[in-house]
Amino acid sequence: MTGLAGLLAEPRLQRLLAVLDGDGEETRVVGGAVRNALIDAPVEDVDLATTAHPDEVTRRAKAAGFRPAPTGYDHGTITVVVERKPFEVTTLRADVETFGRHAKVEYGRDFSADARRRDFTINSMSLSRDGRVHDPLGGQADLAARRVRFIGDARARIEEDYLRILRFFRFHAAYGEGPLDAEGLSAVIAERAGLRRLSAERVRAEMLKLLGARRAGDVVREAAETGVLEILLGAVARPLRLERLIAQDGAPDAVLRLGALCVCVREDADRLRERLRLSNLEHRRLRAAIEIVEAMRSERQPPQGARLGALVLAHGAGAVADALRLGMAENRPEQAPAWRAALAALDHYAGLKLPVSGEDFKKRGLTEGRAIGAALKYLQAQWIRAGFPREPGEIARLIDEAARQAARSANGEDET
Repeated sequence: MTGLAGLLAEPRLQRLLAVLDGDGEETRVVGGAVRNALIDAPVEDVDLATTAHPDEVTRRAKAAGFRPAPTGYDHGTITVVVERKPFEVTTLRADVETFGRHAKVEYGRDFSADARRRDFTINSMSLSRDGRVHDPLGGQADLAARRVRFIGDARARIEEDYLRILRFFRFHAAYGEGPLDAEGLSAVIAERAGLRRLSAERVRAEMLKLLGARRAGDVVREAAETGVLEILLGAVARPLRLERLIAQDGAPDAVLRLGALCVCVREDADRLRERLRLSNLEHRRLRAAIEIVEAMRSERQPPQGARLGALVLAHGAGAVADALRLGMAENRPEQAPAWRAALAALDHYAGLKLPVSGEDFKKRGLTEGRAIGAALKYLQAQWIRAGFPREPGEIARLIDEAARQAARSANGEDET
């Protein structure tokens, strides 16, 4: 859905607003959904703010046949599922005491006060059911100017939640143009030590969103210059590699972009697994890719022909594709055509698999496991050298040759 009209026309949202908005209570769409609708960007998650107490939200939702769940009851949030689509509904509140992200709260009815509690002006707007945009802090003007600006005192907003430092860069990369807001950038530098208080899981999620954003390259470079990334990643970032990757391959692959930014050797992948609590899949992907990159560095050119096929056999086409993209980012732009050619040639080796198993050698009289393993290893080397033939006759010849070689080795004979 795009545009304000499209947002409000969504049938499930209409049904939910009809239930929650009225009979003495007011409910509005808030935050990112309003921001994106105003610029005709896709809206995925829709959050609501309401004057109704969480218990009243639950009562009304159940009466309408919806499924409410107290996913954040202590903070006034009820997730209401309407025809399999979840909506987070949060009761307006006013902070009484603030301790970073943890605050003692009381419920309120002031939408303007709720807006002032948010992070950036572009996220502070709300939309009522009649289509009116409520904008007490100038969010529309900032959105039109592609400016990401903290609400009120930037350092105070950051001290409420230090993740807002990363969000400042992420939202600028996604929505901003031109230089970063000067006041915000100054506050980020002054408060950056607070990043050490954040959980690895929250940092990982925000970093991947930043790396997948539209202007990730130049904004990450600015973030690196502030020292923010060194605090979070425990190493010096290499934004030039990231910028080269984005320039040569615009796919918003956040994990691979993370590799370009700060994985140069396999130990870097292991360190990131701990620093950012990467998933096992993310860690294995970065580790596999950088191992191939390390092997390619001594060759000083992208792999071709049999060498490319051998890498696919050993590591899989996906890992080799990642490594080629990282290798392209590591080398000078004038070398990019050779790397792109290797990526294109990779299609020829997709699904490449040695067309032989241990059973083929058992049929030729080999029974000992070590001999079969040696035969398979020898055959694979010969198959690669021969250019990966598929003809049954050539495969049979290679099997016979490998079986004879294994038998000679088992008998202690020298190869002739």
